[in-house]
Amino acid sequence: MNPSTSLPSRPADLLPSEVPLSLIDPAGRPAPEGELTMPADEVLQRLYRGMVLGRRFDVQATALTKQGRLAVYPSARGQEAGEIGAVLALREQDWLFPTYRDSMAVVARGVDPVEVLCLLRGDWHCGYDPARERVAPQCTPLATNTLHAVGLAHAATVKGEDTVALVLLGDGATSEGDTHEALNFAAVFNTPTVFFVQNNGYAISVPLAKQTHAPSLAHKGIGYGIRSVLVDGNDAAAVYAVVSAAVARAAAGEGPTLIEAVTYRIESHTNADDATRYRDRAEVESWLVKDPVSRLANYLTERGLLDEQAGAALDATAEAQAAQLRARMNVDTVSDPRDLFRHVYAQQTPALRRQEQELLAELAVTEATEEDHR
Repeated sequence: MNPSTSLPSRPADLLPSEVPLSLIDPAGRPAPEGELTMPADEVLQRLYRGMVLGRRFDVQATALTKQGRLAVYPSARGQEAGEIGAVLALREQDWLFPTYRDSMAVVARGVDPVEVLCLLRGDWHCGYDPARERVAPQCTPLATNTLHAVGLAHAATVKGEDTVALVLLGDGATSEGDTHEALNFAAVFNTPTVFFVQNNGYAISVPLAKQTHAPSLAHKGIGYGIRSVLVDGNDAAAVYAVVSAAVARAAAGEGPTLIEAVTYRIESHTNADDATRYRDRAEVESWLVKDPVSRLANYLTERGLLDEQAGAALDATAEAQAAQLRARMNVDTVSDPRDLFRHVYAQQTPALRRQEQELLAELAVTEATEEDHR
């Protein structure tokens, strides 16, 4: 495998813009013309549909957590433009490597919502077939999915496959050693990988200022020889345009791209977190007015691509999907204790067989005792 000789030789060609690239401003007006091309009207409508459905899914999943149907749920409210814009830019043959916060993105990729929530419900498996869906299991440890994405992308190149790997990560994950190794390997071996950093301001309670002193996270790409892009993460049109271009470059053998999407996490880190301990309400409200869903809705309405009737119909669809999700998630799952011992090894070890028999014997005694008390 040859090193990344096709990458730009001048450092200036690697640098991101000084301000995030945008196509639609927070009020829904066209941004001043720049280096991005506005996606087609049909794509903009798909982006809006995906964000509306995604937000309703996110709200419903949060409610299911409060009802005890999920063990934990990290909300992505406020990050809809990044989640949907990035995923819709993928081709069918490409792979998605999500994090624990990217359930909305996985659903937008076409995975059954109930299967997506299996992991967060506490099941032992990720819920869906990664090979069939071309979506890796949602990654809970920070940044380990970056290495998986680069490995798959490199393997695809070696096998002569036309496959691009899009890996999602947060600002906190850029401080992990795994991210450094993944970026370095991707650059050296020119892998078809797109690193999409959703900079939502906080790694749990740690603000960006305590993660890096770089001008932006995107600027880190120059140290690896990787093209870097800084984009407005609340502008779905801009996100789609940037990721689409990065996917096209990767597929053409032009190497990886590091994208930083500047956005904000509206809700707490998870339902177990109290965000009021490390940020004030005024900060949150300053981002609420930059809402990505309203931004695109205003633009589409002004263009005559969205009217009240179409908006109401989409809202009704979102509500119907949320109701279906509630009904399916309110069915208790039946757990088999023997699943603890399945798929640990290709061939079960003697120690594992012994542990399984001990557990089954203990459960038999418990069941017999309960039966005697009935």
